[in-house]
Amino acid sequence: MTELALALGLVLAVEGLVLALAPRRVEDALRLLTGLRLDQRRLIGLGALALGVGILWLVRG
Repeated sequence: MTELALALGLVLAVEGLVLALAPRRVEDALRLLTGLRLDQRRLIGLGALALGVGILWLVRG
């Protein structure tokens, strides 16, 4: 449970940093995403999920 809380905290810290340092870039990225079809967004999400799980698998070994 501690690792889950640490992971959540890290995600929130990184997301907050991005929003604090580059809010206009975030808006641009959101506009880009809204221009994509639903299946394209889903594929990007699945790719990000796979990459994240792969990184966790490598780190946790």
